[in-house]
Amino acid sequence: MSNPKIYLQKARKKRLEQGHPWVYATEIDRLEGDAQPGDLVDVVTHQGRYLATGYWNPKSQITVRVVAYQPIAAMDADFFRSRLRDCQEHRRRFVADADCRLVYGEADFLPGLVVDRFDNVLVLQLLTLGMDARREALIEALIDVFQPQGIYERSDVSVRGLEGLEERTGVLYGDCPSILQIEENGLKLEVDIVEGQKTGYFFDQRENRAAIAPLMTGWGGRSGIRLASRETLDAGAQEALSLSGDNRALVPVNANGKLVTFPYWDGASVLECFAHTGSFTLHACKYGAKKVTCLDVSEHAINTAKRNVERNGYSDRVEFVVADAFEYLRAQVKGAEERKQRSLGGADTSKKLEGGAGRTWDVVILDPPAFAKTKSAVPGACRGYKDINLQGLKLVNDGGYLVTASCSYHMRPELFLETIQEAAVDAGKLLRLVEWRAAGKDHPQLLGVNEGHYLKFAIFEVRSK
Repeated sequence: MSNPKIYLQKARKKRLEQGHPWVYATEIDRLEGDAQPGDLVDVVTHQGRYLATGYWNPKSQITVRVVAYQPIAAMDADFFRSRLRDCQEHRRRFVADADCRLVYGEADFLPGLVVDRFDNVLVLQLLTLGMDARREALIEALIDVFQPQGIYERSDVSVRGLEGLEERTGVLYGDCPSILQIEENGLKLEVDIVEGQKTGYFFDQRENRAAIAPLMTGWGGRSGIRLASRETLDAGAQEALSLSGDNRALVPVNANGKLVTFPYWDGASVLECFAHTGSFTLHACKYGAKKVTCLDVSEHAINTAKRNVERNGYSDRVEFVVADAFEYLRAQVKGAEERKQRSLGGADTSKKLEGGAGRTWDVVILDPPAFAKTKSAVPGACRGYKDINLQGLKLVNDGGYLVTASCSYHMRPELFLETIQEAAVDAGKLLRLVEWRAAGKDHPQLLGVNEGHYLKFAIFEVRSK
């Protein structure tokens, strides 16, 4: 018994043949056969040539989402087991951490489904009617393939409304503690699967967080610190080293020749804005940063970041700020400009210095939320990305680094780079692109599906003109 057939219009763009797994309502000529919303349908050309099979929802503008390019009769537990094993094998090959994204929708040939694993608890999002209608078969397969301790649903996303679905959350299977501890790149992090953003954590930046490692050391020379033979130290310093069991032939000394005892003397000063729960802050400390300022507008997020920093033993190197990132950066820029003006003379030094402390950093990290959630929001998003990067660039010490990201799909890569370049011109800076990255390997991308290419991540060296 064959599936009902969706006939496509003759004049449509041939996106489906090019690998795009969506069929829009405007591309459909007619339905032949009896299909209920959520049922499988075969998609055929206007001449009746088979192209793909997908599930159908006439309430959605994305009317068919493709699940196979050979005819299939059902999306049952066996279907899901097969697909989930493929997902499992991909992660085993490419992702060292057990905690990761296990299923990434269309890119894993399971459109409308997202599954993340946190400490053996699976958190899933069912985004479409076609996937929601098969939740029992899906849960059975998830249990068989991954053998989780529990499965928790976080289908509290507005896109379900476009599918005619209500938002849902709650335990679907087993034991699901609300707070879990995961491991990423050797770091321990707390994840709140009930109240946290999205499914609880953003795995997509895993490799990007590790990419900041080369930026975190090599800064001691700027402070006049150098490595010298221990024989050049005074007798007291040599004795102290011997008593401590320090047998290094070369030791750090300051410009006055005095021994430097701070272990992170060669580390960078780092500012992380939009820190959420402090993931970049943790990586900065892991890789040797001297001091990190961890900033987020949410006190709840910063409290979580504090616990994450403490559980990894980095509390002595991190300061926390609860503030709006735009306001904080502008205040620091204003303070820095006032300090510069005073140093040149002619400023009224009787007045109290305004604009905050006017601090600068060796590395500034900007990982804001999506500024453009729709195509119409792009002009405003460009202004937002330009502003935040402009202020950030002004606060990077000369020869330091700007680490900047955008998770707005509608902010195309070339437009993001153009916006940063405009910010650099206005800031009087020259930028060298050191690294350009996307989402991690547990977020694979289907070629030809631009919607999956949402994350842009860049590291720039910053020099003054």
